[in-house]
Amino acid sequence: MIIMSVDLGAARTGIAVSDKNEGFAFPKAVIHERDRSALIDKICEKAKELSAEMVVVGFPKNMDGTAGFKAEECAAIARDIGTKSGLPVELWDERCTTLSAHTLLNYTDTRGKKRKDIIDAVAATLILEDFLRHRKTSCD
Repeated sequence: MIIMSVDLGAARTGIAVSDKNEGFAFPKAVIHERDRSALIDKICEKAKELSAEMVVVGFPKNMDGTAGFKAEECAAIARDIGTKSGLPVELWDERCTTLSAHTLLNYTDTRGKKRKDIIDAVAATLILEDFLRHRKTSCD
């Protein structure tokens, strides 16, 4: 199944996608959109373009595991994506993914504008990798 992941941000939203066998996750795009309705439309268009069969949305829990305001907003957007696209949508814990993405980009010496342009897609990839790993170990 092709699964697309979404890392929601205030100004930029990262998109990643899996291969059909759910073995690999790849960064695909960054959507620059602040308007919620337009963002949902663009995410659904990207899911269709990538032939996604499921969407995973990063769920930003607090470090103590509770859901704050941002998490509630992401859950509402996830519901809207599911309604508009007709695809199943899962929320997935994204704690520390942006920090991990920054660490990964430090190792690859990616800096400046290039880093800013891809950080959200890398974070979406990390969310998707974790989700795929969980699916694989849960099914084995």
